[in-house]
Amino acid sequence: MSPGSTENHVDLAPGDEPMRAAYERDFYSWLLEQAHHLRAGRWNALDRDNLAEEIESLGREQFSKLESALRVLLLHMLKWDYQPERRGRSWWATIGEQRLRLNDLLADNPGLRPRIPEAVTRAYRRARLRAVKETDLDEARFPQACPYAWDDIVSRNFSL
Repeated sequence: MSPGSTENHVDLAPGDEPMRAAYERDFYSWLLEQAHHLRAGRWNALDRDNLAEEIESLGREQFSKLESALRVLLLHMLKWDYQPERRGRSWWATIGEQRLRLNDLLADNPGLRPRIPEAVTRAYRRARLRAVKETDLDEARFPQACPYAWDDIVSRNFSL
């Protein structure tokens, strides 16, 4: 941008064509350039392959957020069930917070719903390993597969 400019666009080269930003060299400038091309309807100027890859990456990021919320939630459910003597407000609050996060994520991304079983399976594997580490209980105490139905995960009552 030119000094003092407050517009949100990339500098233009002579001939009013956006300067070419190398995807590998300057991702930020490349993104701005691609947005500029999209808004201007310059379909042939788009870096289609890298743009498609970045859009797919955004989808993977949403799935990763789903898996992450489930992992934390399942970890705390395991600790709640396998260490009842250590139950407390912190675990209870974390379960509630992760349920809200999960609910918001699925409300914002309903297309993730068909992938919930996959996310639960992946999240449980990590939650189980973390539960072993955090509880010092033998790994064999925790089921290999997730012991919770979806309804349990999202709505089981946890009271202190």
